[in-house]
Amino acid sequence: MSGKNSQDGLTRTSRYLALVLRHKPQAAGITLDSHGWADVRQLLEGVNRTRHLTMEELEEIVRTDEKGRYAFNEDRTLIRANQGHSVPVDVELEELAPPEVLWHGKGEQSTAGIERSGLVSRGRLYVHLSAEPETARKVGLRHGRVVLYQVRTGDMARDGFRFYQSVNGVWLTHYVPVNYLDRKEG
Repeated sequence: MSGKNSQDGLTRTSRYLALVLRHKPQAAGITLDSHGWADVRQLLEGVNRTRHLTMEELEEIVRTDEKGRYAFNEDRTLIRANQGHSVPVDVELEELAPPEVLWHGKGEQSTAGIERSGLVSRGRLYVHLSAEPETARKVGLRHGRVVLYQVRTGDMARDGFRFYQSVNGVWLTHYVPVNYLDRKEG
């Protein structure tokens, strides 16, 4: 592959890797360990049953993924998604004090539920929050007209809520009650 076709193929493969490493390892016939790591050799074998992926292409996906979704261990024999899992894994996140404010972007169609119940992780292990409103806006764009929520995370932390930050900078918590949310138009 070369040029745009190569990049399109890597983008599709990266999306497939997100599915496998976050939600359905069985789709590639692999298992994740308790920390979300998968054996790279087994992953390549599993992926190559339905599409083409070399070690060099996998390394390029990990290196160039704009969201930093994936990480290798030191000797590149294991790979995992950094966050976003719906399968129960412990990606060894360190608890951190969050900044006073973080952001969450959603499509307008989700606002009634959010304003009734707060931000709930749904099918994932954590609610994802962004340090900048621009990042939250980009996330929300995937779901239609964007509504931004400013989250008073400093207040939450003082009230006992726990926060973690993934290696790619995404802030994570299990739940954000509605009383910590301020709606902003996207």
